[in-house]
Amino acid sequence: MTPGSAPDRDNEEFWRDFLTRGHAMERRVRGVFRRLPHGPRCQMCAAPFAGAAAPLMRAIGKRPSDQNPTMCNSCFQFMSKHHGGAEIDCSFLFADIRGSTALAEGMPPADFHHLLDRFYSTASNVVFEHDGSVDKFVGDEVVAMFFPLLTGERHAARAVEAAVALLRATGHADPKGPWAPLGAGVHTGPAWVGAVGEGSRTELTALGDTVNTAARLASVATAGEILVTSTAAAVAGLDPKLDLRHLDLKGKQLATEVVSIVIGPSG
Repeated sequence: MTPGSAPDRDNEEFWRDFLTRGHAMERRVRGVFRRLPHGPRCQMCAAPFAGAAAPLMRAIGKRPSDQNPTMCNSCFQFMSKHHGGAEIDCSFLFADIRGSTALAEGMPPADFHHLLDRFYSTASNVVFEHDGSVDKFVGDEVVAMFFPLLTGERHAARAVEAAVALLRATGHADPKGPWAPLGAGVHTGPAWVGAVGEGSRTELTALGDTVNTAARLASVATAGEILVTSTAAAVAGLDPKLDLRHLDLKGKQLATEVVSIVIGPSG
């Protein structure tokens, strides 16, 4: 995010307006940043921290923050200054490596570290290319948010498109199979999004049942599979003829209606 003349107030009205409308300049600047080589990048604005563009980024305050190196200085200062958030409609993508424990057991620790680094870099690039924001990496899992500030009303479609692109980027459509077997989940709905934490732990995150549902879907998806809730599928404009399934997800009282997208050598 590119801090501008946002009012210095920490309230729901400000955050809802910012997250759902933002400024045209926000999208234009981020669109430029994501095309500059190369990672690692600020998880918020996509400004590159390395490569030929890095000196220019540093000159405009886009260097890794000392407090939180996953964000640039200006984005971290924005998060720190404007604590708070709002409930908005948005979409979430969770994707994690299937069988990572077995993978780790079958290779030297340094090789497994290299695999995770490659996954982090690939996932970040895919999320940024589809106008999303990397919420966090948790072990072998990426959590990404797609909200109107960055995607307009197409946040569900962009989340699904990102999921498909991520499975293809990790080799699921290759005859030899994936170099990182992933399962993914996508859900759309209301969530509280805003800046939380203090000091070096300040970050933009999302909370609520919509987030939890996406996480549960990813946990039960098989390698090469994307589970998309019927809600997200409808909003994303997926083929209404896709077969529906009903899943009993852990912690959910009612069955969750989903469609399955499988990425394989013939897909």
